[in-house]
Amino acid sequence: MKRSRKESKLDIELMEAVKALQLSGKAETAMHVLLSDEELQAIQEYANIVSIVRLGYNDHGPVHMRIVAMNGILMLKLLREAGVKTSLETDDCGIFEDSVIAVIAAAMLHDVGMGVGRQDHELHSINLSQSIIDRLVREVYGSNMQKQAMVRALTAEGIAGHMGARAIHSLEAGVVQIADGCDMTKGRARIPMQLGLPFKTGYIHQYSANSIENVCIKAGQEKPIRIDVNMSNEAGYFQVEEVLLKKIAVSTAKSHIELYAQVREEEVRRYL
Repeated sequence: MKRSRKESKLDIELMEAVKALQLSGKAETAMHVLLSDEELQAIQEYANIVSIVRLGYNDHGPVHMRIVAMNGILMLKLLREAGVKTSLETDDCGIFEDSVIAVIAAAMLHDVGMGVGRQDHELHSINLSQSIIDRLVREVYGSNMQKQAMVRALTAEGIAGHMGARAIHSLEAGVVQIADGCDMTKGRARIPMQLGLPFKTGYIHQYSANSIENVCIKAGQEKPIRIDVNMSNEAGYFQVEEVLLKKIAVSTAKSHIELYAQVREEEVRRYL
């Protein structure tokens, strides 16, 4: 199945990001399985058609889900470097690599339910993802049913909780939530803005995202993760305050986040 230049570039970057974690190799296998799964690619692409053309929302397809996976990997790396354990590690039922696998799986699958519609799309995503998750955990964990069950459930939690509308209980799901909220740059609105379709409910997200120049995730000074949002005009504050901040507010990772936003040369606003 042919992929865009952006998707292919992100595929390479994702594999490199996972390799840089220097784990046992299972996370690399998981990333390869997901990136090469034709069913996953197909339902990501269809989700994007429905999201942009039929519903009038931003990109919810292959590029978006890859960016969320990249954000999730980076956030997990920063948490690990700060000595913060994932929920699987804290509960002594898994290791950091298992958490990485669940986060990248949830990130790569969280919006496929947009192919059904916006309402409850996170639940539709879980339903549509079952065969893909099954292939993934079998390939990575073989006959280890305990690990299969654990990662399958944690992946589902990450998908179900990404909108911030349902309670989550693991740090991993909280990372997926924020990683999703951080993908709000103008590139995400490029295609829908170019289409020039009649106004629909989701278009406020397009105009706001078109004001976001970049989102930088890096180590914070006071907390493990600092998120900087840089904007060309104040319309971008809608994305920061109505999307990202609301997700962080209910995320299990909130205590580890610093959040800043700035319109070009204006004064920086600190939210967290």
